[in-house]
Amino acid sequence: MATLVLVRHGRTTANASGVLAGRTPGVLLDDAGHEQVARTGERLAAVPLVAVVSSPMERCRQTRAAILERQPGSPTAPVEHAISECDYGDWQGRPLKELAKEPLWSTVQSHPSAAVFPGGESLLAMQARAVEAVRRIDAEVEAEHGPSAVWAAVSHGDLIKALLADALGMHLDLFQRIQVDPASISIVRYTTSRPYVLAQNTHAGDLGWLVPKEQESSTDAVPGGGAGPGTGQSAAAAPEDLDDGPAELAGPGRS
Repeated sequence: MATLVLVRHGRTTANASGVLAGRTPGVLLDDAGHEQVARTGERLAAVPLVAVVSSPMERCRQTRAAILERQPGSPTAPVEHAISECDYGDWQGRPLKELAKEPLWSTVQSHPSAAVFPGGESLLAMQARAVEAVRRIDAEVEAEHGPSAVWAAVSHGDLIKALLADALGMHLDLFQRIQVDPASISIVRYTTSRPYVLAQNTHAGDLGWLVPKEQESSTDAVPGGGAGPGTGQSAAAAPEDLDDGPAELAGPGRS
């Protein structure tokens, strides 16, 4: 069972100014964003990643560079267009406070599976392409590097929320309940029986438990929750020392 580390890019100039960046070119990390991704790179330095896959957007490639800079080995670093930002169409480049007055905003909040951005794509289509891509890449990583391999995907807030919703077995209409902050780390392990969400929206905490080791063949969940990683009780057990970030408004483009 390969392990997927989902990383949202660091804070950008658009995030700081409350603008829905979307796929606008030239949106870069601001000073706070550079500090955030440096810390994320430091957290992942203890984990030998076999690949760091990135959305093509500049802010994600900047974040990937910060991760690669601190990697002890030489992971592959491909760009994957299927994990690019949602195509927000005509909403792209507009202030969030202005978009909040649009009738579609309430659909995005309460019924996102029905949200289709004018001139862009639907949130449902975004989720479908992202889920297909990460599950495909995860299978390729495991086939090439073995079941203990760890790889990272650097992407965007709404897209990572949609991936976590899929892994949790949640309908997309519930994905606004999930928070994914800039430069946060979430962790998913896909198995033959089910995906396991090992961590979500973490900003601190030791990731040494992700260092590849021989795993048990069983993918069953342990009744009662098990004793955690390194105990031999569950290949999908998660640590308890990872903190969650603060909640904030679940509008589109917190990405």
